[in-house]
Amino acid sequence: MKSRIASKCLGSLFAVVLTIAMAAPAHAEDPVCSLARSAGKWSFTDQGTVLPIGPRTAVGVFTFDGTGNLHNGVATSSLAGAVASETFSGTYAVNPDCTGTISVEIFASGTEILAVTLSIAFDEDMKHMRGIFTSAATPNGTQLPTVINLDARKQ
Repeated sequence: MKSRIASKCLGSLFAVVLTIAMAAPAHAEDPVCSLARSAGKWSFTDQGTVLPIGPRTAVGVFTFDGTGNLHNGVATSSLAGAVASETFSGTYAVNPDCTGTISVEIFASGTEILAVTLSIAFDEDMKHMRGIFTSAATPNGTQLPTVINLDARKQ
């Protein structure tokens, strides 16, 4: 009798464990990144080189609105030693696999100086973002080769 009860309990326990184990992988594949979850104020640094001009670094803040618009971008940058105050705005996209893109126009003293696109990736539950500049162009369309990375954190 005792062995029959133990056998039933063991069988029930096995069924519960199997059900949980099968459900976990399905949950792990659910999308974790979205436009809505990206919303908020972000602080960032970028660093690298604009060829053939020289090294670039910048620090600033911007806001993702959760619907694909980047607003209120302000930064202080240095390009080959020339320091400037910048503003920027644009659009962004977020994929369910936590990758995405950003496209912005950068202005200094109210004049557009660059149009930039970046490939990005989110980690740390969408509280941290890394990126790389994929293109940079002057207002007249001149492409500037870049090797610049981005590091941003949600405030």
